[in-house]
Amino acid sequence: MDEALIHSFINYLRATKTKSRNTTRAYEEDLSQFLEYLKQKKLSEPAFVNINHLHIRGFLAYLRDRGLSKRTIARKLSALRSFYKYLAIEGLMKENVAKLINAPKTSKKLPLFLYPREIEALLSAPKHDILGIRDRAIMELMYASGIRVGELVSIKINDINFGSNYIIVFGKGSKERVVFFGRKAAESLEEYLKESRPFLIKDIDCDSLFLNKNGTAISDRSIRRIIEKYVKIAALNNEISPHTLRHTFATHMLNNGADLKTVQELLGHSSLSTTQIYTHVTKERLKEVYDRTFPHK
Repeated sequence: MDEALIHSFINYLRATKTKSRNTTRAYEEDLSQFLEYLKQKKLSEPAFVNINHLHIRGFLAYLRDRGLSKRTIARKLSALRSFYKYLAIEGLMKENVAKLINAPKTSKKLPLFLYPREIEALLSAPKHDILGIRDRAIMELMYASGIRVGELVSIKINDINFGSNYIIVFGKGSKERVVFFGRKAAESLEEYLKESRPFLIKDIDCDSLFLNKNGTAISDRSIRRIIEKYVKIAALNNEISPHTLRHTFATHMLNNGADLKTVQELLGHSSLSTTQIYTHVTKERLKEVYDRTFPHK
């Protein structure tokens, strides 16, 4: 019964597309972990509907004792809130018992980003062969557009407008938005489509933009491995991930005069507060401009 409730909820998320694939997968794991915790408490089935808010508080304390980070615990609480909201809507619970529980306050960690010379080293790392041409196009597009990995692997060829250098993508919650790319990314994409993709494709009906060596749509995991490979070649910080290119895009945009609202729209953030973390990393530029322009020294 309890496993069936998880399955029903996950199917609901997939059908409504209110969460990304990665979030849906994480929520499924979080609920399975919560169920194991409830089984230890010897609750009668269905355990999920025989709890109150104290069981959820106990679960969060259990996670803290195991050394999980505040960010991870907050994510798991978010999964429980969504799940119990669903159960309440379905009439299986009188109310959302997770709604009033506060998430642990997480410290704002400044995003890791690359300086211009570092991003140039990363983009220059691939060889000029079939896979290298593809890999450079992937990294050029990620840096030029600030696109998420999940959005990147979902791009179809027809989503790209080369005349105006933009792509229509579907972000979190299947929200459609337009992302732009510059001349260098356009050149890399055109080279990939001409010199690389024709040699990778096996099924002419496959319309995914980026393909793996087997000729099918490339996966999130493959993108991560590609970035890790060239980070090592370029001898950069080994903490750099695909998301670092998104951070770098946002930071460079702000450093070069873009306003926060524009960057928010380009990143697909629903709240301006999410984008504001990037203002911290622009202080170095502000200090530089101040020292150069303030007359009364």
